[in-house]
Amino acid sequence: MNSVSPLAEPPRRTHAHPAALAAKFAPTIFLIALMVLFTTLAPRFLSSVNLFNVLRQVSIYGILAIGMSFVILTRGIDLSVGALVALTGLVGAVVAHGGVEGHFTLPFAHDGLSWPFAAAAAILVGGLAGLVQGLLVARFAVPAFVVTLGGMTAFRGLALIVGNGSPVSGFSDAFGWWGRGMIGPVPVPVVVFAVIAIAAAYLLSATRYGRAVYAIGSNPEAARLCGLNVRGVLTSVYVLTGLLAGLGGFLLASRLNSAEAVAGTQYELTVIAAVVIGGTSLYGGKGGIAGTVIGTLLIGVLLNGLVILNVSPYIQQLLIGVIIVAAVTFDVAIKRAFK
Repeated sequence: MNSVSPLAEPPRRTHAHPAALAAKFAPTIFLIALMVLFTTLAPRFLSSVNLFNVLRQVSIYGILAIGMSFVILTRGIDLSVGALVALTGLVGAVVAHGGVEGHFTLPFAHDGLSWPFAAAAAILVGGLAGLVQGLLVARFAVPAFVVTLGGMTAFRGLALIVGNGSPVSGFSDAFGWWGRGMIGPVPVPVVVFAVIAIAAAYLLSATRYGRAVYAIGSNPEAARLCGLNVRGVLTSVYVLTGLLAGLGGFLLASRLNSAEAVAGTQYELTVIAAVVIGGTSLYGGKGGIAGTVIGTLLIGVLLNGLVILNVSPYIQQLLIGVIIVAAVTFDVAIKRAFK
């Protein structure tokens, strides 16, 4: 009897059902429709200044969403990314300052360290946090929801300890360039987001590791029986999410010229919404980085347009919640229709 490896390429269909095509391109169609609507209601929405502002605002969400895509593709979830952004941003800020005035001073950096050390510290702490959570999920079979819910609280508490409950602000121009600088007409965070998106898309679509991520999300037991290191891959996706959260924390502190324990509040909601809206299934094994990018842009355009139209922030939160439920419902309906 021939066995089918989970790493094998899925069969290509010559003709796709119209409903399947609609599901595939729905986020893109909705994004275009939103842009047309907001341009009609507020012509300044389409100005280059506003569009670059949208891109700058969503870049950090997008970086986090790329990491979240890997987790959700393996049937996991990470509720801790917002708190981890706060923690890592504060770690980077403390390293940049050489400590927290009146709280503690780093023994090796009385006058602070340059931005590379601050960025490295933030990313490293994010990766270590992701490693701990990944090991708990993969090695000890603790549900990801429970692990990352606990992580959300623990990381926020650690952020309060690191910053002594106060913001850490005032950085060098070199530090601030990463969040507020420009490369030509394009904001630096947007360039970083684009580079990471391209690298992640290649990793998922053109490498054995990417095929393993899809295989584990589609059927973990079959992937294990075919010889895949399921535990190793599961651990790695949480490490990747942590690393990108560390980068996001550094970029956010740089952009705001400040780091504090309340930073990143409810980021996990927006990030999960972007991934799900982009077509990545919460059941795992289906989705991609291109969809996540579209979902991130859609969330950014929606929020920016609502702000321009002076819509209440309470209604904005309501709409994001409704969109998440609608996206998941649509995913479930399509999945049932094509069983």
